[in-house]
Amino acid sequence: MAIDYYLLTSPSSLRLSSDFISSFSPNTNHISLRFSPKPSSARITCGAISSKRKLAERESAERENRVLVRNLMSRISDREPLVKTLDKYVKVVRCEHCFLLFEELGKSDKWLQCLEVFRWMQKQRWYIADNGVYSKLISVMGKKGQTRMAMWLFSEMKNSGCRPDASVYNALITAHLHTRDKAKALEKVLGYFDKMKGMERCQPNVVTYNILLRAFAQSGKVDQVNALFKDLDMSAVSPDVYTFNGVMDAYGKNGMIKEMESVLTRMRSNECKPDIITFNLLIDSYGKKQEFEKMEQTFKSLMRSKEKPTLPTFNSMIINYGKARLRDKAEWVFEKMNDMNYAPSFITYECMIMMYGYCGSVSRAREVFEEVVESERVLKASTLNAMLEVYCLNGLHMEADKLFYNASGFRVHPDASTYKLLYKAYTKADMKEHVQMLMKKMERDGIVPNKRFFLEALEAFGSRLPGSSKPRDDLVESNRL
Repeated sequence: MAIDYYLLTSPSSLRLSSDFISSFSPNTNHISLRFSPKPSSARITCGAISSKRKLAERESAERENRVLVRNLMSRISDREPLVKTLDKYVKVVRCEHCFLLFEELGKSDKWLQCLEVFRWMQKQRWYIADNGVYSKLISVMGKKGQTRMAMWLFSEMKNSGCRPDASVYNALITAHLHTRDKAKALEKVLGYFDKMKGMERCQPNVVTYNILLRAFAQSGKVDQVNALFKDLDMSAVSPDVYTFNGVMDAYGKNGMIKEMESVLTRMRSNECKPDIITFNLLIDSYGKKQEFEKMEQTFKSLMRSKEKPTLPTFNSMIINYGKARLRDKAEWVFEKMNDMNYAPSFITYECMIMMYGYCGSVSRAREVFEEVVESERVLKASTLNAMLEVYCLNGLHMEADKLFYNASGFRVHPDASTYKLLYKAYTKADMKEHVQMLMKKMERDGIVPNKRFFLEALEAFGSRLPGSSKPRDDLVESNRL
């Protein structure tokens, strides 16, 4: 079936139809749509076999590379420096392994060791300076907030004889956007953008526009977003689905529904078909603003399209219905998901726990939690956190404290986010003794609080002072969806 263009005609056409409302009745027989691929009449040729073989070989090589990199990472310690480990594997380590090492070291906040790997690379016979290496390093440094180091690498690249191209500038722009001073960063990246347009080798590509459009949409700079779209329309670059998804997602997360829908209209005028990311971000954005008629209509359009719902589709609807205390509808979504043979993930169970918490059904939330505990799943700290948060949300701080100290019996170890959650809750409830006990246990467990930990705790303390009208933060972060 063709994609349902209710979604793409205009924002005003996102109306809820009566047949969809009736589907939420508990007595309704729900119809599960199945998507059966058409039988292919294509003949298998030697060329097709060769392509499949090449793909299989490439995937096998990538797996082997990752195994080697994991082995290298496991051997890194204070007793054996990274360079010494690399020297042991000098006969097998090549550029592709170093790229994977950059990624893994970056994830582990070991960005300085990325420079050690880079220096080691430069001493190898096979090393040839190219933009790819510098782009990767600049990207890693940017994600870790090391803008100065990213700038140094950019200078180092030019000194090595490499000529910057669009990929290098894209990495540099992204690095600046990770800095805390967003206003200054946005001004800086526009300077790079103008500079790129003046160099034939560095003309902005679709990735450049996607990065900039999303950044300005995140900052709510509607005029600048529109100006960039106008510039994009006049250029030789064609927007893709990532262009529109990035801007709509940024607007949606800021609650700017009208602006998000204007981009949806622009997407249609460019004849760009929505993918599952488009549907999911629209469903989530409408749900967070409690515009449930539009959320339900979007879900209906998704069910009529060639796309299939994913777990984040259902997770988003469950949690947003929960925040509105619409328990029946949230439970219907969970049942619908099961009817369609989707296996709930731990995130789904966390959403169900939080949903019942929002609706004041603490006993039901505990039942779901115990179902997860009794299953063969490895209980995650985030699932424990969800149950603790439900207790605190409903004023059952002593129950939360009891569960926290019995966590080891559930085969789960609290992490830093668990302590932060309880610290904020106990502080807000003026439970001074519990705060002191929590800090002592935190020290025994080797959890070192950072600056943000205490800043958020102070916010919680301020919210309980007389005259404070600051709304509490969302209890479920977006990464649960």
